[in-house]
Amino acid sequence: MYAQVAIEKVPNRLFTYAVPEGMEVRVGQRVTAPWRRVCHRGYVVALSERCPYVPKAGRVGEPDLFGVATPVPGVRALLAVEDPLPYFSEGTLRLLRWLAGYYSVGFTLALRSALPAPVREGGCGARERFVVTPILPPPPHLPPLSKRQKALYEDLVRVDGGLLARLCEEFSTTPATLRRLAALGYVRCEKREAPRNPLAGRRILPTRPMPLTPAQAEALRVILGADRPTLLFGVTGSGKTEIYMQAIAATLEEGRDAIVLVPEIALTPQTVNRFAARFGGAVAVLHSALGDGERHDEWHRIRRGEARVVVGPRSAVFAPVRRLGLIIVDEEHDGGYKQDESPRYSARDVAVMRAHIEGARCVLGSATPSLESWRNATVLGKYRLARLPERVGGARLPSVACIDLREAARPGEGVPLFSEPLLAALRTRLERGEQAILFLNRRGYATTYQCAQCGAPVACPHCSARLTYHAKDDTLRCHLCGWWRRPPDRCPACGAPIFKPLGFGTQRVEAVLAKILPQARVIRMDADSTGRRHSHDELLAAFRAKEADILLGTQMIAKGLDFPNVTLVGILAADRSLNVPYDFRAAERTFQLIAQVSGRAGRGAIPGEVIVQTLQPDHPAIRTACACDYERFAADELAEREAAGLPPFRRLACVTFTGGDAAAVQRAAEAADRRLAAMPGVERLPPMPAPLERKEDLWRWQILLKAPTSKALVAACDEAFPLETRVTPAVRTLVDIDAVFLA
Repeated sequence: MYAQVAIEKVPNRLFTYAVPEGMEVRVGQRVTAPWRRVCHRGYVVALSERCPYVPKAGRVGEPDLFGVATPVPGVRALLAVEDPLPYFSEGTLRLLRWLAGYYSVGFTLALRSALPAPVREGGCGARERFVVTPILPPPPHLPPLSKRQKALYEDLVRVDGGLLARLCEEFSTTPATLRRLAALGYVRCEKREAPRNPLAGRRILPTRPMPLTPAQAEALRVILGADRPTLLFGVTGSGKTEIYMQAIAATLEEGRDAIVLVPEIALTPQTVNRFAARFGGAVAVLHSALGDGERHDEWHRIRRGEARVVVGPRSAVFAPVRRLGLIIVDEEHDGGYKQDESPRYSARDVAVMRAHIEGARCVLGSATPSLESWRNATVLGKYRLARLPERVGGARLPSVACIDLREAARPGEGVPLFSEPLLAALRTRLERGEQAILFLNRRGYATTYQCAQCGAPVACPHCSARLTYHAKDDTLRCHLCGWWRRPPDRCPACGAPIFKPLGFGTQRVEAVLAKILPQARVIRMDADSTGRRHSHDELLAAFRAKEADILLGTQMIAKGLDFPNVTLVGILAADRSLNVPYDFRAAERTFQLIAQVSGRAGRGAIPGEVIVQTLQPDHPAIRTACACDYERFAADELAEREAAGLPPFRRLACVTFTGGDAAAVQRAAEAADRRLAAMPGVERLPPMPAPLERKEDLWRWQILLKAPTSKALVAACDEAFPLETRVTPAVRTLVDIDAVFLA
């Protein structure tokens, strides 16, 4: 028997090993294998009776460096199986082979992406704790207990034992006393594995399935009977989550498991709470904000089949569920599903493929679907379409007012941060005891710190970016590489001593609110205020408990949140995302942001109101978003994309060259362009500096490729950029198939 093994430390290669006689090996198991002169951890990806390649010359039976005799010339033997339970199912390995081929990366890299770092590195083994268990009934021959010991024993019986440390705290006793009871024979005190539970300490009240509206019932029927993925297109507040939960319940009754993907960690706590309230201990959570031990234990709990519903962001698409029956991608349009480092996969597309491979149902849910999914459902017929046109419980969609900030500007004062209608609406909510959400997709205090004399901005020395001023700690920070400095005393360009902060971010909005609405209690949610663990959960819980009147934040508050007391949403600069260079998806992103943020208003009994402030009120994306008309926007935008030959009508790849020497990076890009010129069927734009030309001291050039199919793109990239040539001392080549962000 021979095993093909992917070794973690050796990229882009698979190795063949002989399976020693008596060793039981299964596909997907983690094994120890020799490579060169060192033991390495690897994963069995295939087994065969015959050696799959012609071995090098060698003497039969000759021991290798580890003392294991080689049963076949030149083929070394596996040393050990680390765990009898496989880490990967055969379906997951098929998925990873597809991922490696589709996104033009090595199989080993694809395999590494499917394992959380604490699981891969093995440094967070299962935690063991002492557990005390009372013996019932106590054997009659035991020595009598003192009055205090007898009371303690009765307490232990009442609570059915538990962790030694917790029992000591609860009953004001000591480990020595409990061990004395064990020595007398009244209790057992033994070490057991104690999984680290991310949900420990949360007070989650159970919920029951809610009655479905006719539209919800029809959508559920479509999902459960679908022979292909289902696009669940429902307005905000239409009850998509209840449909998800009832579809999961039906799947669990079939003896199969489910995965629920959410786009951001900020959405995970409240989503987990909802699913845990319905499915209890069957729910596991996987995301990078957990502690290493929690991620390790949750992943292995899923692998052992102890958790049947998995909730998490994009990496949870690889969760090792045993019998996948349903995979849900909530807010499927969100760019957060696209991995921003190699392998640059889309979790949405991986979810669709995994469901196909494992014969599972797949649901893509959104109030503002991506144009790719919308076309697949309405034009190509690749997806089923289920509609939810109305909100549940009688709630109505909010009224939307669009404010032209050019008309609101006062002479000599420029564009105001708050228009008069928005200020009046905020004051009304404060008087009524209702809550409001303010959205601005820019953190910090001022977006630019500029010399008042020559106009030169203070820039990052490591990136092609201006520094953002943060008033809270009086620093200038780069939001790309994290570099910071104190504001300079004099302009580096002209020596003038006067600076002025330009633009505004969430910190500045918070400061202005404190002046004009001093009675308002404000919670700010952005990357600066949510860096601490559990901070997302704590801030949202405080707002839900009405400990604040206004929730101010960036796009982490734009979707998925449900606060019945929120009756006003203010969008402070709706056109900011329209002005991103080289981004043909800017209009789509702008529409989605406005529509999603607007959907946070009026989800309870009180009607909602949305005020959109913009300098471009006539832009089609803003106009249709204010009219809540997704289908009109999609039709117009798809027509423009088709005329321009852009996705979803053509496939797009972005090849980025990075390195510390600007000239070497440019030469590499130009040489690649010459290789690509000879390849038929692939269009390309000439190499040019990336929109973000320098990042973290690395210079960046790009080539954009277009082709009718992804297969043609991948074939061109594999030929022009073989895997073994993509990383050199001077230049690194990054291939992004189905590129979403072109910066």
